[in-house]
Amino acid sequence: MSKGPHNERLTETAVESQSSDPAAPPGTQTVDPELAEDVNGAIRTDRPRIVVGISGASGVIHGARVLDALAELGVESHLVVTRAALLTLSQETDLSPDALSAKATVVHKLTDVGATIASGSFRTLGMIIAPCSVRTMGEIATGVTSTLLTRAADVTLKERRPLVLMVRETPLHLGHLRTMTALAEMGAIIAPPLPAFYTRPESIAEMVDQSVGRALDLFGLDWAAVRRWDGLSSPTPA
Repeated sequence: MSKGPHNERLTETAVESQSSDPAAPPGTQTVDPELAEDVNGAIRTDRPRIVVGISGASGVIHGARVLDALAELGVESHLVVTRAALLTLSQETDLSPDALSAKATVVHKLTDVGATIASGSFRTLGMIIAPCSVRTMGEIATGVTSTLLTRAADVTLKERRPLVLMVRETPLHLGHLRTMTALAEMGAIIAPPLPAFYTRPESIAEMVDQSVGRALDLFGLDWAAVRRWDGLSSPTPA
């Protein structure tokens, strides 16, 4: 069920209105471009979209901040969350599932494999999974799509769109590394949320935002919270 301001089922009730063109024949109907249906029921819109997956790895705050950043940037977010992620949410943050959902434009059920984001004809800028668990990573690498989250990731790869995986695991064994290699060869981007110490972060929140912003850079999005490297500072005279 959608929690955001735009329900994915809007496509089932696209609103027709009388044409505003005075030269149009009487009774001519036009469809609001924001609600015009695509062949798979996707909404055609000039507004950019990104699919956001949140899996059960530690670091669920990264996914929440991705949603905040996309809202600030005016990017439509399509959220899908695993059950394990909701458990992590309750352990690591004070956010409720409803509060997390409210950050997204559209929320998709994990079991809804017929959702818009399950089709390549639903145009998006790509997908980010933040955080990405090893289980989710392995499922994507094998092409298994047992949930909407992994199906959406598979679609992103086949459509040659950016798939950014903020993998949260350490240490890594050979199987993990081989899985990452396979995904990189398929076109995914492995982007673990590592702190940028050159920014001299003063809080965990600053480290999270820097990692999130750098991940969004991969979609060509420039979030104001990112602190950019501007070269070595001059040494302080003795």
